[in-house]
Amino acid sequence: MNEYDVAVIGGGAAGLSAALVLTRARRRVVVIDAGEPRNAPAAHMQGFLSRDGLPPAELLAAGRDEVASYGGHLVPGTVTSVRPRDRGGFEVGTADGDVVTVRRVLVTTGLRDEVPDVPGVRERWGRDLLHCPYCHGHEVRDQPLGVLGGTPEAVEHALLVRQWSSDVVYFGHTGTLTPTDRERLLARAIGVVEGPVARLVVEDDRLRGVELDDGRVVPRDAVFVRPAFVPHDDLLTQLGCATHDQGWVVADPTGRTSVAGVWVAGNAVNPRAQVITAAGEGSAAAIAINNDLVADDVRRAVDDFRAGLPA
Repeated sequence: MNEYDVAVIGGGAAGLSAALVLTRARRRVVVIDAGEPRNAPAAHMQGFLSRDGLPPAELLAAGRDEVASYGGHLVPGTVTSVRPRDRGGFEVGTADGDVVTVRRVLVTTGLRDEVPDVPGVRERWGRDLLHCPYCHGHEVRDQPLGVLGGTPEAVEHALLVRQWSSDVVYFGHTGTLTPTDRERLLARAIGVVEGPVARLVVEDDRLRGVELDDGRVVPRDAVFVRPAFVPHDDLLTQLGCATHDQGWVVADPTGRTSVAGVWVAGNAVNPRAQVITAAGEGSAAAIAINNDLVADDVRRAVDDFRAGLPA
């Protein structure tokens, strides 16, 4: 079968949540997933009501089982093209050469995190080099923490991380502090260490500290960083979806884009969406998509009725 009501591109929390709602609404749904979730390095998922502490892979496995139980079709693969059809709907093509035709498209392809090019940062990502204090702050509470500067909003990140520990050090790295920012950090008893960071010091598979270019090592148990967020939105921009001044795709509260029949949910449109937020956005998009399909079904039925065709 290669004809569906909806193609969900991306099988994370947003995509699977949407697929679950749509399959329960008796829609023919295909979920095409490249199998590269953003939170794969994290051992546990925090802050998801009733699933706090669950490994992310287990949440996705349970979601896939639920979608399949309602008749959803789960396909591993990478979508390389989404093309409008002359008669309405879309053709969705994958890197393997498969093509499916669908009436509506929901893109839930997430984003990638661009982190500073410092030895140890990428290797410790999601372990003791962390991004979201709401996701991981409780687990490292009251420990010696660091915040790596040189990225957008790094100072604000340090001020936020201070909520979880009284021992926080801000590493300026390649950034420059304004007098106001320096005062704010010091007022909150956040230490300031100037100079470029050379590497993260790791011993016995644990972060031990942050080494500066001049050889100083500041002991830390975990370090936070505010990465740059880059959405996986090539499919959306190729379709001509409008973007705003910051370059992100514009969508209404249900995820509807400027291109008829195309929706987006999760980190592909909302960089601050946590797992539970993305799941909620997927559900909202699914309801909007189904309502749109119902309206389309009614229009077709009225046309057939007027033409004297059987229901």
